[in-house]
Amino acid sequence: MTDVIAPAAPGGLAQRPTPAEVLAYLGALDAWVVGRRAELDAIDAAALTSPRREEVSGDVVLSMALWKSVADRRDQLDNQFAGGRVDGGDLDRIAVLIWGRLDTAAATAAGVAVSVPEACRLSDALAGALRARLGLAPAVEESARRVRSLRAQLDRLRDQVALEPTATRPSAQRQLDSLTARVGDVGLRLERGGDVGGLLGPLENDAARTERDLIVGGVRRREARDQLAALERLRADLVTRESHIGALAAEAVATVVPAPRNAVPDVSLLGVAPTDPGELAAYGLRLARVGQAMDIAEQRYAAALAARSAVVDRLAAARVKADALGVADHPDVRRAEQQAKQTLDRRPTPVAVTEHLVGAYLAWVDLAGQAAPVSRGRRSVS
Repeated sequence: MTDVIAPAAPGGLAQRPTPAEVLAYLGALDAWVVGRRAELDAIDAAALTSPRREEVSGDVVLSMALWKSVADRRDQLDNQFAGGRVDGGDLDRIAVLIWGRLDTAAATAAGVAVSVPEACRLSDALAGALRARLGLAPAVEESARRVRSLRAQLDRLRDQVALEPTATRPSAQRQLDSLTARVGDVGLRLERGGDVGGLLGPLENDAARTERDLIVGGVRRREARDQLAALERLRADLVTRESHIGALAAEAVATVVPAPRNAVPDVSLLGVAPTDPGELAAYGLRLARVGQAMDIAEQRYAAALAARSAVVDRLAAARVKADALGVADHPDVRRAEQQAKQTLDRRPTPVAVTEHLVGAYLAWVDLAGQAAPVSRGRRSVS
């Protein structure tokens, strides 16, 4: 098997690479995709005949999924690069394709969403572990290659440990120091001509597991940061809504009676969003419940105000009808209208009473309207 190592990616998510850097990276990535596929084919063939077939099948499937994700993103990068015919916007999109998350089956299988460089490094780690578990590298030359690969992996691990937060960095550093000492010991044994075959397998497994854990931990911390930012935005929106609904509630209480008695939740009682990733889900659930309580309060206070507006509109429509029938100045009609208006002008307005009074006004309008033609007919006969 050839030595396949993840290429170094240019720039960053918010750093625009140069066309030359992208061209070099695409060439290295092409070689990685081809080499890793050949290596995975050999691993898959060995796994089918190995007594450890069931034990390694999950990692083989995950390795294939990671390779497919990177290969698909490589094709997208080729299309975006268009042979070098790119401007600033194209280079920004290329940076996003390189450093953005691979939302694919590989992400689902791994339990996290990783970028292209992270997927390549994770694939390197998995391939090394699979080679060791399947016994595919017994020769001395292959042992030397595996030691070189481990040393390259240690460099990657140092970069990963440097990114660890203060609380977990000492533990990660201890694991790195232990692996560094073991790799150094294996290298010295190999230089002296010793047999290191039995040492390399467990060492590669431990190094792969450590690198995998550091990559996954970094991705999960990034996801937690994104989740925290989303929760902080939601909390800010709820604070704004709290002020709006509070004003709406005060207006409803001052305008109508009976008014709803829904409490407007106090967002400040929830405190700020926690920084512990394990507590973010529970905090998000509390924010969601506050949002639901605000929805109910807003709907009920708005409905109370809308009910009074509907009575106002109904009274205006009744007046139009009275004018159309020519009975607006009828004593009973006028008296009913005045009573409805006076009650409607009260603060707070007894909405249920005004509804009945407007209904009575309409009844007088209808009654006067029915009587008016009969009265005019009698006067014409006399």
